[in-house]
Amino acid sequence: MSELESRLAKEMGKSVREASNEELYKGLLAITQAEAEKKLPFESKKKKKIYYLSAEFLIGKLLSNNLINLGLFDEARELLEKNGKDITAIEEIEEEPSLGNGGLGRLASCFLDSIATLNLNGCGVGLNYHLGLFRQEFVDHQQKAEPNPWLKKSGWEVKTSRGYDVTMAGKTYHSTLYDLYVTGYESETIPLHLFDLDTVDETIVHDGIDFDKKDIAKNLTLFLYPDDSDDDGRKLRIYQQYFMVSNGAQLILDECVARGSNLHDLADYAVFQINDTHPTMIIPEMIRLLEERGIGEDEAIAIVSKCAAYTNHTILAEALEKWPISYLKEIVPQLVPIIEALDDRVRRKYDDPSVVIIDKNDTVHMAHIDIHYGKSVNGVAKLHTEILEQTELRNFYNIYPEKFNNKTNGITFRRWLLSCNPELGSYIAGKIGNDFIRHAEKLEEFGKYADDEQVLNDLMAIKSRNKARLAKYLKDTRNIEIDPDSIFDIQAKRLHEYKRQQMNLLWCIHHYLDLRRKVEAGQVLDDPKVTVLFAAKAAPAYIIAQDIIHAILCLQDIIEHDPEVSKVFRVVMVDNYNITVAEKLIPACDLSEQISLASKEASGTGNMKYMLNGAVTIGTEDGANVEIHNLVGDDNIYIFGMRSPEVISHYEKADYVSRDWYNRDAVLREAVDYLTGSRMMETGNAERLNRLKNELLNKDWFMTFPDFEAYSKIREQAYRDYADRKAWEKKCLINISKAGYFSSDRTIEEYNRDIWQVQ
Repeated sequence: MSELESRLAKEMGKSVREASNEELYKGLLAITQAEAEKKLPFESKKKKKIYYLSAEFLIGKLLSNNLINLGLFDEARELLEKNGKDITAIEEIEEEPSLGNGGLGRLASCFLDSIATLNLNGCGVGLNYHLGLFRQEFVDHQQKAEPNPWLKKSGWEVKTSRGYDVTMAGKTYHSTLYDLYVTGYESETIPLHLFDLDTVDETIVHDGIDFDKKDIAKNLTLFLYPDDSDDDGRKLRIYQQYFMVSNGAQLILDECVARGSNLHDLADYAVFQINDTHPTMIIPEMIRLLEERGIGEDEAIAIVSKCAAYTNHTILAEALEKWPISYLKEIVPQLVPIIEALDDRVRRKYDDPSVVIIDKNDTVHMAHIDIHYGKSVNGVAKLHTEILEQTELRNFYNIYPEKFNNKTNGITFRRWLLSCNPELGSYIAGKIGNDFIRHAEKLEEFGKYADDEQVLNDLMAIKSRNKARLAKYLKDTRNIEIDPDSIFDIQAKRLHEYKRQQMNLLWCIHHYLDLRRKVEAGQVLDDPKVTVLFAAKAAPAYIIAQDIIHAILCLQDIIEHDPEVSKVFRVVMVDNYNITVAEKLIPACDLSEQISLASKEASGTGNMKYMLNGAVTIGTEDGANVEIHNLVGDDNIYIFGMRSPEVISHYEKADYVSRDWYNRDAVLREAVDYLTGSRMMETGNAERLNRLKNELLNKDWFMTFPDFEAYSKIREQAYRDYADRKAWEKKCLINISKAGYFSSDRTIEEYNRDIWQVQ
């Protein structure tokens, strides 16, 4: 009996063959936790530490990923198979931690994996959301948000005896710290610190995800991004953010003192990375705490400015948080004098009103705090950083050019290849060895097989099996039937108008109407078989995003009830998009939709995951698509649409009128009009459909219409190219071989070299 088998039998009190899947899951979880804990570093071992602060950590299911990182996966899978068990079925029992929303949270999770893998001294700091974002259901072709009580079914978190007092609005709340272990690949484990309140009460939620937003003791960590469509919701976000950073700041000071810091030398012991603006209050809070410990204001500000670093993830105004100072005076009055002092220092030094912290409307600009009082400001793709420097943050770049730097995002290959696509990962390793798992640049060696007919055939077979698995998963879990022999064209990401799911929808309408005309003319439908898969959640307060989901679901229903067209064309929206769903979609994808309006997607990481798994990108020259394009060349990507300078110029001149494009383009006009045509109105909600059409006709803020014709042409070209499967698989292989640059290990090495400088 192997050691793993005996340990499992000891945990379960029975043999592997006798145990249920639930018992096997709990046994493997216990063993994995114990092995991960053994690899936690001693705090005294290294002097300086990275504290990665983020409102989100979208970590996904942990069993397989941890087994891989701990070197136990192959042994576990073989042991289970020997006893008639299937590890994939056991994985399905696990509840996915609901601690994130989209790319921001997934990136933070990949970064923690890489920090651990590279043996850097670090940890994550966030909040322990009981009900996560929300669980998405579709009812009457509309999104319905329901609570997602993942914590009750999770066994990964470890409750600690640590906690801190945090005072907000005159009341003091005592936190409890939970740790979630993040394993590195064949290296150390680091903790993800998640703070919570023991008084939080999940039973106050009713009618979907409604709850009393004023009862902070009961609601503070209920949901990630609570609905902020009213004052109470906006204030709750401030409560959450301050709770996170105050706990984090106290933890940082305690740990640094324990490692030998006298606080005057704090920058030698700590660097805290501010992941977007949500953790910005760490700066004034840390200054406050240092002053409480006897350090003068000037020195406290100087110390914190050497410790803080800021990552900007977007140029969208809604994500560059701004809070009325009246809110801060109510909730965190202890920070207001410090923020006012920071603003005063800026005003005395610079005359430019665009760089102040508190503007003329008494609004506090959180990103401005980060830029003035941090040591680094980084974008997350080459194009994004250039836009920050040249347009969006140009006034700051002129003041602090030395602070600005680029760190193109990355993904961890351990999860996004070995875990979610093990057959492809094993195949690549069989051709070029395992070194690429730790040294992703070696994936380039796979490119030597680009003209090897047998390798191309093998890749095609692996993709086919992944498509069949996705089809089975959708049938088993959603009762949705799709054709695994069709082209899988996938857009799966957060629903936002700048990501332009609405343009994909309009193309789907256009294609459906073309096919319907052929049917009515008695023609045989010999078009390529295509399945368009959408997956996305819309924020509860984001009405237009929910309208787009509604329109997609209506079109899906119409096509499903069209017996002729549905043989060659399907539109499917998969509910409750999360990491678990992504891990099924990505390995099966043929064409990856990355169609955001140029200049609006800071980077994207889905584009990298699809590329790594052998999908070809159709996209604009936006975010990391630019770098993908440069790596794979013109023949292995489908690029279309306006470039960033043209888009930025339109915004500056305010000269874009969507109705002009609608009037001049008959194909576009037909697709837009279909939104409120008889079939859609019979199927859906008139208010939602009319509102979406009016939004496009009278605003179209993210310029769907100007790119529609070019998008249609190149998409149809991609479908034609797919018919030559060997040529298509060569494109896929080249994409895989060039994906090494997008390893999060490379990104973290750059962060550490240029910003953190942790040994």
